[in-house]
Amino acid sequence: MRSFDAPFLTVSDMIRGYSKWFGDKEAWVYRDRRVTWREFNEGVNRVANALIDLGLRKGDKVALLMLDGIETAEVIFGTVKAGCVTVPLSPMTSPPALERMLQDCAAKALLVGAPLEAVIQRFSSPPPTVIPGGQIALGFDLAGWRPFGEWVRSASIEEPNVPVRPEDEYIIVYTSGTTGVPKGIVHTHYGRDRFGTTAAVAFGVDHRARTLLTTPLFTNGTWAMMLPTVSSGGTVFMAPKFDPGLFLQTVEAERITHAIMAPPQFAAILSHPDLESRDTSSLRLLASVGSSMRSELRQRVLERFTCNFIETYGLTEGISTVIDREQMARKPGTVGKPGAGNDIRIIDDAGNELPAGEKGEIVGHASFLMKGYHNRPDLTEEAIWLDERGRTYLKTGDIGVLDEEGFLTILDRKKDMIVSGGLNVYAIDIEEIFGKHPDVQDVAVIGVPHEKWGETPLALVIRKPTATATEEQLKDWANQRLGKHQRVFAVKFMGEFPRNALGKVLKRQLREAFQQASSA
Repeated sequence: MRSFDAPFLTVSDMIRGYSKWFGDKEAWVYRDRRVTWREFNEGVNRVANALIDLGLRKGDKVALLMLDGIETAEVIFGTVKAGCVTVPLSPMTSPPALERMLQDCAAKALLVGAPLEAVIQRFSSPPPTVIPGGQIALGFDLAGWRPFGEWVRSASIEEPNVPVRPEDEYIIVYTSGTTGVPKGIVHTHYGRDRFGTTAAVAFGVDHRARTLLTTPLFTNGTWAMMLPTVSSGGTVFMAPKFDPGLFLQTVEAERITHAIMAPPQFAAILSHPDLESRDTSSLRLLASVGSSMRSELRQRVLERFTCNFIETYGLTEGISTVIDREQMARKPGTVGKPGAGNDIRIIDDAGNELPAGEKGEIVGHASFLMKGYHNRPDLTEEAIWLDERGRTYLKTGDIGVLDEEGFLTILDRKKDMIVSGGLNVYAIDIEEIFGKHPDVQDVAVIGVPHEKWGETPLALVIRKPTATATEEQLKDWANQRLGKHQRVFAVKFMGEFPRNALGKVLKRQLREAFQQASSA
């Protein structure tokens, strides 16, 4: 006897559906180019069929090194529609590290957009796993590379109809690779579907959403707002680069409803002279991602914008918590709770679960948790913690504490925690104090070697243009307000911090630089 199936609806199915039923509605906007859902689906299909015509099959890896643009979105979703695995690479990564990533994922095709051809020209040799004809160039001419427009022009716009299962791989996101073996985070179709759906609920994204992306598509944090908008049939706006004046102009002109940004971007917008003259009343939600927002900046955001404001804590591996405007007033300093059906626990160094109020490592379980680290079963095994039901939780490497109501407070990265004189010192506590000084624009606290204490805190400060305090004066001011074991031994002024694409400070690079300087 026949029965109805229980279909697994993918993001590709949703794009196909919006093309059929809402074909004339705008899907993507970049600069002066505006693409409808019908046009976008046709572009996605051309990429998918071009990959299939090239000889790629389900599960093959397709790497892309491209800045934002309509074609970038078509490549990402076309790769997935072909049943292949998309591997977005960051142009902020060094050429040797990119080479290791391409070899690690065994990319069969590599698509590169101008002006990033300069990066691949620094490769030591052509990527060995890319098949003949698999080097595709967008916006530049280079021997051995096929022009993107020519490549897709002859491809069919018909649906490729490659069946995928929930457990099939969707994307590999690399989070390291500066030295040694890269670490690629593998997400499945099920995980990406749940990621988009869960974020849509948390952020209030629906078909009316007009979402402005301020960070690149090659970062997972950007997907936290992009994917729910695509999944819901909204409209995605991309900017060539982040500019606070352009952001405000676009919000006003395009009636933007949703945006996700890193704390430094919020700070830039709040300091922009056009802020008060621009109409931002269309905004329904602003979200902060990438790193913790200091209390002073958070309060300024809440005072200036009347829309809902959400701060997120999460890892690319696939766990997250959210806190909204109302909860921030009641639970300041926390990062909220996990979403529906997800879970957070705190464990000690022996893997024992800790009660509320005790500090330990954060572990998390979510419906969009990664499958594992590509080609690294050892790292995958190290990251797993099992609960009483045998479910796999991710060890985050972050130190935190849950209160009696289940609100999570982040104390530090486990690797960033400073052990001074046998006491745990959390950099975030020191940074909060420095952030209250009127001369401080940004601050990062790291631990550096100390002959007596083992480690001691060093405060690295970016000053405001109007600042007058000296390093010694700032150190004395902060130490008067810090506990004895938290006091910094020095303050060093810097012009800028090394950051990732989401604006998060790369403390490992800061530590390495100051350790090298101290040993020189």
